[in-house]
Amino acid sequence: QVQLVESGGGLVQPGGSLRLSCAASGSIFSIYDMGWYRQAPGKQREFVARITSDGITNYAGSLKGRFTISRDNAKNTVYLQMNSLKPEDTAVYYCNAEHPRGREYWGQGTQVTVSS
Repeated sequence: QVQLVESGGGLVQPGGSLRLSCAASGSIFSIYDMGWYRQAPGKQREFVARITSDGITNYAGSLKGRFTISRDNAKNTVYLQMNSLKPEDTAVYYCNAEHPRGREYWGQGTQVTVSS
């Protein structure tokens, strides 16, 4: 089992940047595929980015080029660097961990608000 704690959210102006962090504990972090999802008010949770245990990344098409996912296995942490933020990026951002056997875990989420 793994516990996930997100941090780094906040209020940022359009065009600004934020880096989200997700710290994992309780299991062998390096074997998990890690991802970020987000949920805007009144909308369904949507995929943002993913990084496999081997470091392979993929992104939601509309976000590629602005968002970058990375991981530091020594720190049991996955990051989401978000640049050129837009008001439509406003959402609660959730960290996700998927065990090789398929079980998934979620963090509590961190709020990102993009507004002037």
